[in-house]
Amino acid sequence: MYNRKLTRLSGFDYSGSRYYFVTICVKDHSSSFGKVENKSMQLSQNGIIAMEQWLWLGTRYPYIDLISFVIMPNHVHGIIYIDADFYNNDVGNGRDRSLQIRQPNQIDRPDPKIKPLPELIGAYKTTVSKRIHMSGDVEFKWQKSFHDHIIRNIKSLDNIKHYIETNPENWL
Repeated sequence: MYNRKLTRLSGFDYSGSRYYFVTICVKDHSSSFGKVENKSMQLSQNGIIAMEQWLWLGTRYPYIDLISFVIMPNHVHGIIYIDADFYNNDVGNGRDRSLQIRQPNQIDRPDPKIKPLPELIGAYKTTVSKRIHMSGDVEFKWQKSFHDHIIRNIKSLDNIKHYIETNPENWL
């Protein structure tokens, strides 16, 4: 049996509060998401779906912030910030939970789990694939796994944001 190379940092908590730079590629580097024309990305229907699902990710999981992203012809780059303390902070995170309406007979449950980065990317890839397949492109597939980089300081964050934002301009 084939042993896949582990791509995640061994023993690292990927649900911790930090910035993560991710790159997710289409299988065989197929240009499923559109093309770059005049240094600007022109999204195909698949590219629009990839963009919509990226934005969905940020609304579906309120403890993440989508800092920057770009859909390219055959891959997606993005920076995700995970706030591991989201459910513990009532002050200072810009999200007022004081007006949440309690439903009759609602059972108090512990705060939802913070999904680690691989599960978040799995949710993204799954929902993009399902929507693209439902739209008629049943051949669409992602490359296995994804590349991640743990952003360790503000200078690195700024450099990666610049790289993402100028990626279409530098496309060959």
